Amino acid sequence: MFNRRLLAALQPLIPGPLMNRVDPFEATIRRFVGETASSTPADARVLDAGAGESRFKWAFSHAKYIAVDSAVGDLTWDYSRLDTIANLEYLPFAEHSFDRVLSVVVLEHSAEPGRAIREFRRVLCPGGTVHLVVPHMWEEHQRPHDYFRFTSNGIRYLMECAGFRVRRIEPIGGYFWMLGRRLMALLSFVQQGWRWVFFPVLAPIFGLLVPLCCYYLDALDEERTFTLGYICEGSRE
Repeated sequence: MFNRRLLAALQPLIPGPLMNRVDPFEATIRRFVGETASSTPADARVLDAGAGESRFKWAFSHAKYIAVDSAVGDLTWDYSRLDTIANLEYLPFAEHSFDRVLSVVVLEHSAEPGRAIREFRRVLCPGGTVHLVVPHMWEEHQRPHDYFRFTSNGIRYLMECAGFRVRRIEPIGGYFWMLGRRLMALLSFVQQGWRWVFFPVLAPIFGLLVPLCCYYLDALDEERTFTLGYICEGSRE
């Protein structure tokens, strides 16, 4: 959504709690991964499926962390920290190789997400767990490798068809978190060419005030059918 260099420059200037409210989806992901890591036993074998730049490696420093990705999503990314480059639909690991599989905002980039989830189950040990984040109401990104969005029933169906016992499917925010992200997208539009002249004026409004209001208004949405995505967890029995 934002120019990556600009975002990297601004983040140290914005207090963490404020940033968590401006971008609650990312904050939820960090909390989810942190909770998953803290409940992961020492020396457990963890596969980060679709790891990208391996940004969650730090969280699993106590475990045996393996990062795998196809390395085709974003040509500007640094994939040098990957342990293996492979298609998630054909993982190069033996059955029962891992205790946990983590996959965060990745399955939409798989042309066959059901097959990828079946591969997650295949490489898990009995009793192993899968921890997913999937998008629902997102813009297209990393084209042309962007294929799907997931409803709660859709991801449940894929997990159950793969043989997982679904433990948790939880929406990440409701209508107002979604609205805040949509309105922030205006800043992406003005980060191009001559439109940069509007950025200093619009950034405080659509990059701070509007998402802050949306963050707090989100408590009004109890149904949460308009959501940015879902946290999903399941186990291999």
